[in-house]
Amino acid sequence: MSVGISSSPAAGTGYSLRFRVNAIVAALMSLFVIALLALQIQGTRHGVQEEIVGANRVAGQLLERVGWIYSTSGPVGIRGFLSQLGRVRANDITLTDDHGEVLYRSPPSVYKQGRAAPAWFTGLVQPPVQGQEIRLAGGRLSVQADPSRAILDGWDDLVALSAVAAVALVVINGLVFWLVSNALKPFPAIVQGLQRLQRGEYAARLPALPGREAASIGAAVNQMAAAIEEHVQARLRAFETERRLQESRDLVQQIEHHRETERRELARELHDELGQSVTAIRSLAKSLEQRLPASDGPGREAAALIAAEAARLYDGMHGLIPRLTPMALESLGLADALAELVGGIRQRQPEVALHLSTPGPQADIDPATALAAYRVVQEALNNALKHSGARRIDIEVALDRAGPDGARLAVSVCDDGCGLPEGWQGAGRYGLLGLRERVSALGGTCSAERRPEGGTRVQAVLPLGGQPPVAGRAPAEAVRRPSLEAVEPTRGSPSLTQEGGE
Repeated sequence: MSVGISSSPAAGTGYSLRFRVNAIVAALMSLFVIALLALQIQGTRHGVQEEIVGANRVAGQLLERVGWIYSTSGPVGIRGFLSQLGRVRANDITLTDDHGEVLYRSPPSVYKQGRAAPAWFTGLVQPPVQGQEIRLAGGRLSVQADPSRAILDGWDDLVALSAVAAVALVVINGLVFWLVSNALKPFPAIVQGLQRLQRGEYAARLPALPGREAASIGAAVNQMAAAIEEHVQARLRAFETERRLQESRDLVQQIEHHRETERRELARELHDELGQSVTAIRSLAKSLEQRLPASDGPGREAAALIAAEAARLYDGMHGLIPRLTPMALESLGLADALAELVGGIRQRQPEVALHLSTPGPQADIDPATALAAYRVVQEALNNALKHSGARRIDIEVALDRAGPDGARLAVSVCDDGCGLPEGWQGAGRYGLLGLRERVSALGGTCSAERRPEGGTRVQAVLPLGGQPPVAGRAPAEAVRRPSLEAVEPTRGSPSLTQEGGE
């Protein structure tokens, strides 16, 4: 299992969260300052406009007064009047004669004398200025509005506001940087904890983190780490259980292989050695019976008894050999071995109807698969005859070469008996469990179930090409410890645990 934390170089590229938050705050503050300066410039423009309007009003009143003075005192009176008047607000007053000679010019303003606003700022806030002029007899009087002082006031206010805004911008951004740094201080610890989880340190836990959000994230990370650790431990335990189960299966397969080998050897010894000895004993007893005189009744009776016991022993031995190992399976094949098995049962229990269907003696079935199929039929017949009271048993062995998983052998044994008893899968019942393990070792499946119409159905599916377990192979040889991503809890299927009964 892996934790989804990317450690690629791309994961560390880009700007940090702290930088982005500070950049956003700085951008918003800058926009606010720009808007504030724009409002200041707009206010300056309106102030200049009002100054010009006020100057025009003064100029109008001045012209009315000049007209009255001119009518009474002439040009000399007007000049004296203007000299006494001095400068009138933001107006430049000029009196010239008909030859263009300046008779009077208003004095310059002493307010912020010697200073002027930048030309770009003046052009930005100064509206068009229109002068007023009046023709007099022998001269001309002009009044021109001069908003330069109002513009200079606006420029000074703008500079002061800009300085205050710059200081505020620096202070506020510094304060925000400090606050954001404190707020994001727990995040490196969170990242380090996640990186430890990525490296497989599932016991790692985050300490208590300051702040409600960081504490919530830390608690969630710790809960995730605990869940991961528990899940990994569970999967490791499942893997260990599966490994031990596989070792047990390998051991069972080896024991089964040795048992089949010993059964085969014992059957051959019974057939070849003991069978010949019993036949010889019977022959000698028959010969002795014939050679003894008729007057020796006890001797002839003893010889006949020996011959009868030898014959009974011979029949019992030949009845035991098929139970040890199907001798016909190796020489004749599965079909003939099953036919021999069924034929023997028909002779011993003629009241039971047995129906056998096989793929035929020409079917190419490997020895391991043939033996497993034979044992399935043998065990199912034994259970049906001894415990279910069946009167009809149908045995079908079919060869399917067009299956989705390759060629396979399907075995089915159905009876009309009393069916599977309660608790047939309980502990201590190993007959069908042994069949399932035998079939599972070859990569097949085996199951037993109640039939809806009554009785029991035992089914097995065996892939062709199965191999018997190799003696001396190390247990659980096929089990390899997978990575954590591959360890999955084992879900065991129900065991077929029955011995000697359904």
